[in-house]
Amino acid sequence: MKIFISMDMEGIPGTFNWDHESKDRSSVKRYIRTHLEDIINSIVTSKQNGLIDEIVIADSHSMGDNLDYEITALDERITLISGGPRATYMMPTLDDSFDHVFLVGYHAGTGALHGNMDHTYSNSKIQHISINGKAMNEALINAAYAGIMGVPVTLVTGDLALSRELQIDGALPWANFVTTKEGVAKFAAKNYNMLKVRTSVQDAVEKALSKNKLDYPLYKFSDPIILRIEFHSTSMADMACLMPETKRINGKTVEYRNHDYAVMFEALMALVSLAYTAGF
Repeated sequence: MKIFISMDMEGIPGTFNWDHESKDRSSVKRYIRTHLEDIINSIVTSKQNGLIDEIVIADSHSMGDNLDYEITALDERITLISGGPRATYMMPTLDDSFDHVFLVGYHAGTGALHGNMDHTYSNSKIQHISINGKAMNEALINAAYAGIMGVPVTLVTGDLALSRELQIDGALPWANFVTTKEGVAKFAAKNYNMLKVRTSVQDAVEKALSKNKLDYPLYKFSDPIILRIEFHSTSMADMACLMPETKRINGKTVEYRNHDYAVMFEALMALVSLAYTAGF
């Protein structure tokens, strides 16, 4: 059995705003390690531990430089992916040999009510992302990539607003969710008790691993796949339209269509990257 862990930061318990994450980096890295330690320890103490051959952790927040290499000392089966830019951004090296995907420290999509640090890839560039008419967050976009690889998302940790987004029909209601905190405002959070979060992680990991990968649904989109991105400014949409086969919907919104979600997955990040080269 192989487990793939994609780690973001904003949904980690203990964080509350981007200044905190950047200026108090030593403590935030400690919170990240503590939360991941809880997950790894829960895997090790699970009934399925003896069946697990590999645990891949992808450091997937920003440029992938948030986890220290020492995390691999927790268990000899752990490997760590760090750094960027890189292909398949938050899901690097994932393929059909994996059995479970864990999305750790994830957050609600841009515009979520009481979503702590809500955004979808870029707070400064992206106003809204939809695929086939459905509003997207990073968890759903990455879950769909796992879906085409035949790997289910079986565990997610993050804030209460994300939990609400995932537990509706048509999202990921089957994923075992650990709520780490709730947003008081975009840049304020009620972080839940560390011991209680740890217990919730233990229960959720045990439940996630108790089922075979074939017992879980896969999150997928029907063909054709239609991506729409609304940017914060027309100049960002101007730059995004430099990518071939991109259609302008209005001043700030572009559309991209493809039959292959793997292509769509990379195209999305290419469009966002192009937007970074524009001014307001």
